[in-house]
Amino acid sequence: MTRNLLAVLLAIPAIAQSQAPLVQTESDAYTRYELLAPGSGKFRIVYEITATTAGMTAYYNPIRKGSIATDEHVNDRMTGRPLPFAVVRGAEARAGGVRNADTSGDYIKVTLARPVPAEGEVRLLIDKTYEDAKSYFVQDGLVIFSRLLSIKRNSVLLPAGYELISCNYPSQVIRQADGRLLVSFMNIGSAEVPLTLKARTLP
Repeated sequence: MTRNLLAVLLAIPAIAQSQAPLVQTESDAYTRYELLAPGSGKFRIVYEITATTAGMTAYYNPIRKGSIATDEHVNDRMTGRPLPFAVVRGAEARAGGVRNADTSGDYIKVTLARPVPAEGEVRLLIDKTYEDAKSYFVQDGLVIFSRLLSIKRNSVLLPAGYELISCNYPSQVIRQADGRLLVSFMNIGSAEVPLTLKARTLP
């Protein structure tokens, strides 16, 4: 075997590895749910996430099935500037690095302001409004928010003039400057939290 041929054969694994598609990774996720007008079924989602895959130029955020997403906008947390995005099918998200992307679902594809640097990160803020009457509804005079939450850090902001009467997961309740109550918790387990909270109007 000639020396040149041996060099080519040894280089093949390295070339294949360099051409392997990047896999989307992330960290430090935080979601804030702001419950909008009772009876509307609408809640605002403010989602902060850090993209951590070196070389990635886009980030994909799933739109949960059963929810209608509107009023989306995305900002780069370092500069505060808006970022371009588009709604794409799950097949494109999977091809773009989301390993377990649901090919029958939709994703928000965010174009990053710069590629994720080696040993660095890009922090994003994704702001959107969901309409989902199965998750947020009024029953027997009570406002109910019931939803599976997979993110580790979460908070739910009640509508103005409402008080919390029950929550099925250990949470911290914080009164905001405008008087609204924020229910905040950390998911310490490995499974999704089936959160259900109920609130009523203040006397």
